[in-house]
Amino acid sequence: MSRTVTAGLDGSRESLAAAAWAAREARRRGLPLRLVHAWEAQPYVTDPLVGPIAQRHWSERIPREAVAALRQQYPGVEITADQIAGETAAVLSAAAEDAELLVLGSRGLSGVAGFLVGSVALATVARARGPVVLVRAGEVAEDEHQPDSQGLPSTTTPYRDVVLGLDLTRPCDEVIEFAFDAAARRAAVLRVVHGWSLPPIHGYGPEAIAPEPDDDFGARQDRALSDALRPWRAKFPGVEVIEQAMIGRPAHHLVDASADAGVMVVGRRNRRSPVGTHIGPVTHAVLHRSSAPVAVVPHD
Repeated sequence: MSRTVTAGLDGSRESLAAAAWAAREARRRGLPLRLVHAWEAQPYVTDPLVGPIAQRHWSERIPREAVAALRQQYPGVEITADQIAGETAAVLSAAAEDAELLVLGSRGLSGVAGFLVGSVALATVARARGPVVLVRAGEVAEDEHQPDSQGLPSTTTPYRDVVLGLDLTRPCDEVIEFAFDAAARRAAVLRVVHGWSLPPIHGYGPEAIAPEPDDDFGARQDRALSDALRPWRAKFPGVEVIEQAMIGRPAHHLVDASADAGVMVVGRRNRRSPVGTHIGPVTHAVLHRSSAPVAVVPHD
C-alpha cells in the first residue's frame, strides 16, 4: 500500500478539524489523504429506528460527507475514505501502520488553551508505531500562520515556529528528524527547547553544595544541545534553528512555547509492556496543555 497521511474520523468537530489539518499536511507532503472511520455496532440498542442498519447508515454518512467537503476545499489532494468495523483504538493503530502519520482530534478545553485528550486518543498514541498528531477542535488553517501586518489571521503569511521538545539524555534521531522535516516543509523556524535541572547536590537548601567556579552547568547544557543538533543542521541547511536550553521543568517550557507554535513535536519511548498506556510524563502534560497541534513521535 502506498504511503498516506491518515486521519481518524468520527464526525465530531475535533475530528473534522483533524481531517482538515491532515489534508493540508498531505498537500505539503504530496501524499494522498486517507480518512478512517471505525464503526462499532451497539448490540444493546433495541429501537429499530436506531438499530444496526440505521447505525450503519448514519455511520456511512460521516466519511462520505467529510470527503465531499475536503475535496471541495483541497481540490489538489487525493482523498479516500474507509469504514472499518472494530474497536476504535485498534482500528486507528492498525491504520497508522501504513501511514506516513496519523492525525486525530482532541477536544479543546472551553475557555482554556489546551487539549482534553480522550481515552481512545491516548490509547492510540501509546500503541501506534508511527507519528501521531493531535489537533484540537476549532483549529483552522490560519492558526498555522503568523498574523498579518495588522495582526489579523492569514494563510499567506509565514508559518509559525515548529517547536521540538528535546531530551538530551536520549536525543532520538526519529524525533529530531521529524521536527526538522516539518520545519523544512513549512519554511518555518525550528525552535528546540531543552529543560534541565541542577544536580541534587547543587540545590537551593542550606545543605546545598556550591558548584565550582568553572562548573557552569548552563553552558554545558548549551554545548550539549548544540552538539546534538549539529549533524541535523548540516542535513537541513535551509532550516533556521533557535536553541533554548533552559533551567526548569521541560513540560512547563514546552507549554509556554506552544502559545506561538504552529506544531509541537515531542517523543514517546516505545515500551513493550502488555498492560496500560505508556506515554511519559512530559509528553502526557504537553498533550493535555498545549495550545498547538502536538506530533508524538515514537522511538526505541
